Amino acid sequence: MDAVENLEAAIAMVEEARSVPLSASCVLNRSEMLQLLDQIKLSFPSDLAKAISILRDKDEILENAHKQADGVIAQARDEVARLVEQTTIVANARKEANRILAEATAEGKKNQEEIDEYVDARLATLEVILNKTLDVISKGRDQLGGVETKHALSDLNK
Repeated sequence: MDAVENLEAAIAMVEEARSVPLSASCVLNRSEMLQLLDQIKLSFPSDLAKAISILRDKDEILENAHKQADGVIAQARDEVARLVEQTTIVANARKEANRILAEATAEGKKNQEEIDEYVDARLATLEVILNKTLDVISKGRDQLGGVETKHALSDLNK
């Protein structure tokens, strides 16, 4: 039995003891009570040592738990900072990608307009040359048919 159980047994012994009439006293077996009190006295040092050990372990366990909790909190803060930074990097990358895409689209549109203008100018020049060639051919055919060549050649110089 440990000290607490022995104390409870002593209390029970006193509660169950026969009372002395007309007094608050009771009749107890002295040897049983002394034996029980000796057991309590002997069990106190070991129970006290157990209690101190448990308290010491409790403090150590609580200290380790606080250290682990602090470590977890520090890791969580680092992870949050990393995720925020990563989110910022991703957002900046998306903005940069959109800017580059808009720039490339505008440049492509500008280049397409320049190409269209160049092709149109070249086609206009070719059209003029072909019209003049057709005129020469027409005049050549007319000449074969008897029309004067002076007028056809003078129109070409214009």
